[in-house]
Order: sequence, then C-alpha cells, then structure tokens
Amino acid sequence: MDVENFYSIVAGTCFTLVGIWWGVVQYRQDWLKDDVKRRLAGGIYVSFLLPGVMALGAQIGGENKLIWRAVFSLAALLGMFYTLALMARTAASGKQGFFRRNRWIVILLYMLVLVFGAVPELARPLGLLPLQVEGFLLALLILIAHALAWEFMTEPKPEAPRP
Repeated sequence: MDVENFYSIVAGTCFTLVGIWWGVVQYRQDWLKDDVKRRLAGGIYVSFLLPGVMALGAQIGGENKLIWRAVFSLAALLGMFYTLALMARTAASGKQGFFRRNRWIVILLYMLVLVFGAVPELARPLGLLPLQVEGFLLALLILIAHALAWEFMTEPKPEAPRP
C-alpha cells in the first residue's frame, strides 16, 4: 500500500472514531459525573485523536520531512504526558482490565514514535521508510485504543447503593 493512501485512511478512520466516541460519551452521561470515568473516557478520545493528527501531519508534510517529524514528535510528547497523567490519576480506581493495567505499553509506543520522528534514519537498517515504521506504530496505538475502548465500555456498571 502506498504510504500516502495509508495515512489518508488512518486520518479518516481516527477522526471518524473520535466522532463515534463523542456519541458514546454523550449516551453515557454517567461517565461524566465520575471523575475517574470521565478521565478514562478522555483517554480513549486522545487515543484516537493523536494518531489522527499524526496521520494528517504525514499527509500535510508530503516531501517536507520537517513538518511530519515535528507533528509526530509533538504528538508523541503529548501522548506520553497525557498517558502518564492518566495512569497517575486513575491508578487507585479499583479493578482494571489487562489494557488499563498495561497502559505503559502506550508510553513505550509513543517513545518509539518520538525516536523515529527525531531520528528517521533509524528506519534504514530495517529496510523501511521512516513513515512506514511510524505507520506500523500508529496501527499498534490504534489497536490498543480499540482494546481500551472495549474494556472500558464493557466494565459492569456499579451497583446502586441499597437503602
């Protein structure tokens, strides 16, 4: 697949998922009343938004490596910061699924996005273009975002307190 087409599809898909997620959150107003659930819902939103922004950066940059590298690096830094803050603020929230417990993998993937954005020449020994490596990393981030959304949405509702 052509890298340009790939990023076009990723951008469209991610922004569609952002819109769908808005609808899900709108439907689940109870999430907005609980600080932890609101933060976790926001984490899923960011998990779709940042890869979409990076995909747009890859398209806008075209042949200008500086643009996509700057967009990917900035988005990766924001992703690491937000994920660390989210982990710190939701750590004591009780039962967590596999993907929430292992959200550190998201930080690792964002670190790799940052490294390949800062030093794209590291892709050469792999026999790939830098945007191909970044595309693979974005695909992993999006797959984890889907898993986080599923895990979050399928958590049982807390039982109402008995009078």
